Amino acid sequence: METPLRPDVSETPLKGVRNNIVQSIRAFRVSDLQESATALGHHFLYANLATAQSKQDVLDMIAQQFTFPANFGKNFDALYDCMTDPLHKSGPQPGFIVVLEHIPANGKFDKEAREQLLDIFRDTADYWADRKVPFRCFYSFP
Repeated sequence: METPLRPDVSETPLKGVRNNIVQSIRAFRVSDLQESATALGHHFLYANLATAQSKQDVLDMIAQQFTFPANFGKNFDALYDCMTDPLHKSGPQPGFIVVLEHIPANGKFDKEAREQLLDIFRDTADYWADRKVPFRCFYSFP
């Protein structure tokens, strides 16, 4: 009997986590999520936003840490576009595990801005779900 090249998701810490979801990181450790992405052959995207103060800071840091192209528009619409269409057009995708750590919670990046940011990633999860590609996004606040 042959051993599969990649483990089933049930053999990773993601057991019981839906394929397309945006949720709090809670009990997960970033290192475990990165190992799961590697084991499953998924893309791992990580952004540490601990020093971000504003929407522009958040977008700049995500663009830099996700290595978006230099022409990234630095707004929420451009963020959605970078997370979906160009990747879809580049060929079949195995899946994504995204971590947004320390999303700011202050006057310049208030609850409404945080929800808008997370909505972009929820919409991205829906986009990939329509294409049967796992997209799991985990986030934390300071």
